Amino acid sequence: MPMENAELTTEQVLSRDIPWETYMATKLITGTDFQLLRRYDKKAESYKAQLLDDDGRGYVRVFVTILHDVFKEETVEYVLALIDEMLTANPKRARLFHDNSLEDEDTYEPFLRLLWKGNWFIQEKSCKILSLIVSARPKVQNGVDANGDASGSKKKLTTIEDVLTGLVDWLCAQLKKPTHPTRGIPATINCLATLLKEPVIRSSFVRADGVKLLVPLISPASTQQSIQLLYETCLCVWLLSYYEPAIEYLATSRALPRLIEVVKGSTKEKVVRVVILTLRNLLSKGSFSILMVDLGVLQIVQSLKAQAWSDEDLLDALNQLEEGMKDNIKKLSSFDKYKQEVLLGHLDWSPMHKDPIFWRENINSFEENDFQILRVLITILDTSSDPRTLAVACYDLSQFIQCHSAGRIIVNDLKAKERVMKLLNHENAEVTKNALLCIQRLFLGAKYASFLQV
Repeated sequence: MPMENAELTTEQVLSRDIPWETYMATKLITGTDFQLLRRYDKKAESYKAQLLDDDGRGYVRVFVTILHDVFKEETVEYVLALIDEMLTANPKRARLFHDNSLEDEDTYEPFLRLLWKGNWFIQEKSCKILSLIVSARPKVQNGVDANGDASGSKKKLTTIEDVLTGLVDWLCAQLKKPTHPTRGIPATINCLATLLKEPVIRSSFVRADGVKLLVPLISPASTQQSIQLLYETCLCVWLLSYYEPAIEYLATSRALPRLIEVVKGSTKEKVVRVVILTLRNLLSKGSFSILMVDLGVLQIVQSLKAQAWSDEDLLDALNQLEEGMKDNIKKLSSFDKYKQEVLLGHLDWSPMHKDPIFWRENINSFEENDFQILRVLITILDTSSDPRTLAVACYDLSQFIQCHSAGRIIVNDLKAKERVMKLLNHENAEVTKNALLCIQRLFLGAKYASFLQV
């Protein structure tokens, strides 16, 4: 692709002189089309706005006709630039493409075709315009999606299903291998941030395996351009967090740790807002609640709350997320949850292990079934080869010794001391540290052991 086409700007394209008379002479446009174009082209913005207010449908018809019938690249670029200029000035003008007077016009077709066949300028403008037109369509018209197979039309029109499939395929192709090295990804994400507001687009995007293509783009940003790209990427993830099949994809990816890294390092309010709103949506979904606890989201939220934010939505979301996280930690700290973890024989530093309230409220529960859970915990010291599990088991034994009135005696009676002593020479520092803590508490007793800190 020639770089001059890749680097074209709308202003450069609109500085051209297009020979509309020649197109009229060769019957590619009608005399009426020519008159409309002559009245509109190269005029002041306010004057063009008045023409569009008076006869916007007529101008849309002319623009679409030219894109259907004229294949000269410079003219195609020019008409796309005119449409882009028109929609940038007032995005609501996209509704003109769905006017009843145009029901026999295939308004989608030229833009869909040009997505795949044009140079980068043509592709970028076609994607942007098509995204706005699709988003502006009436959702249902006489039982049929607008601009689909119009019941009164005698010719086959491009259906909305064709458009959505083609558009999503092109967007995913750009995320995999962008046509333009620096503008391809930002343009794609910008369009997705508009399109994913629609449930039908979310469904198409998930089916096309697009979610996994977004995740690598969730990373801390510093420059203005990269911050905008990050914001729009997070906006896409937030929109997808309302759609269950997309949530399943997000759960199996590294989306959550990446979002948390972004929110920890970002000072841009709009980025923080959209990430917090996403976390709030995901909190009640599947395994996200446990993951958020493990990743320290509560502490992050409390740190963010201490900062001066002006956005009311952000402040409300932070409060809701904090309350939700506290509820989750309370649920995850129940003794039933603890028993399940111990009986499975795989321990990790979930919140309950270091939560003094958990030990204070549940210490007597360890006496159930002749200290069954305590016995399993001691057995783990012999049977497990996982350093993290061994370290947590030693720590929990030390907590039992400290919190139970007869903890030292019970642990000694169950022959735990010898097993813990062996772990003092373990190659893993985390294991030796917690084994030493356990032995110290075992020898010192509760009175002195309470002074020991991990």
